[in-house]
Amino acid sequence: MRYNTLLFDVDDTLLDFQATEKQALTKLFATEGLTLSPDLEEQYKTMNHGLWAAFERGGKTRDEVVNQRFGIFFEALGVRVDSVELENRYRKFLEEGHDLLGNSYQIVADLSTKADLYVVTNGVSQTQYRRLTDARLLPFFKEIFVSEDTGYQKPMKEYFDYVFARIPNLDKSDTVIIGDSLSSDIKGGIVAGIDTIWLNSKSEQASNEIHPTYTINQLESIYRILEN
Repeated sequence: MRYNTLLFDVDDTLLDFQATEKQALTKLFATEGLTLSPDLEEQYKTMNHGLWAAFERGGKTRDEVVNQRFGIFFEALGVRVDSVELENRYRKFLEEGHDLLGNSYQIVADLSTKADLYVVTNGVSQTQYRRLTDARLLPFFKEIFVSEDTGYQKPMKEYFDYVFARIPNLDKSDTVIIGDSLSSDIKGGIVAGIDTIWLNSKSEQASNEIHPTYTINQLESIYRILEN
């Protein structure tokens, strides 16, 4: 194996967050008497993405993002809601989603016999643990590092310093991060001084500023890198 330590992102890398998010939003909007139309879904995703981007830059805390987002969104629709209550309701719906992406289960199960696997994810601990457990992925990882627990988030160097300090005998030259986000996973790996594998399953435009070590379009292509 080219690398002995594999750091895996979760959402849209191992688990289908797009499907999970859509199901959760559909249920949440229904509790408010609304149908999740394509327009409403796009408006929410744009707003939510902006908040999480601010979080990654250190401009907002995780609590500010999750506790304010539905208040901000519904206020734009002219509706006043209890943002924290809606977030709690949404979180319960979100925890129910654990759809696997492709054959990620088989890949993780196989790689866990050949290398040390860890999860590196931004998000809420309870939600991520529940989803990984329900997807039966949890036992394959040595440890789960969620931004909520670390006090930092990808792509911050402090996040990776926290992770590296808790991985026994870590060698950066034998470590690689695998994820779908250029701004979070790949930039974070670069800042941390490790190699990166960008899972570009949506054939997104490459960045002029963030350059992954490797790019793959489907997770199983990771083998041609790891077994090289």
